[in-house]
Amino acid sequence: MVGLFERQAATWNAGDAAGYAACFTLDAEYVTWVGTRYRGRADIERSHAALFRRFLRGTTMRWEIISVRTLAGGTAVVLTRGDVAKPRPRRLTRVQTYVVVDSPEGLQVASFHNTRRRPLIESLSFRAAPQTRPAG
Repeated sequence: MVGLFERQAATWNAGDAAGYAACFTLDAEYVTWVGTRYRGRADIERSHAALFRRFLRGTTMRWEIISVRTLAGGTAVVLTRGDVAKPRPRRLTRVQTYVVVDSPEGLQVASFHNTRRRPLIESLSFRAAPQTRPAG
């Protein structure tokens, strides 16, 4: 599992859109932290080629696995904390949800959703309504 995420980060850090997209299944779903939805590996590659040429040029990806929940049939739901920045993110300000599948090409991402954390709003919510704080 770690190898998939290491490969994903290495291709991102190299600005390699084709290599990055190869981490995903042909029919992958990909939702960015701003809510943009990409469908399929080709869409992920095309969009990231443009992003790596412009807005994401020179960025570095950092990540850490929060949890892995194995499901049937070689499928797992993986939560990570991560971020990208120039030259390197200091804090991991986003949470990602991955559905990882065991495919003929090895482990690949079938679905990805990136969410930006809002620690201040989260803290205020927990103070105002303590019962909303997660148990774990």
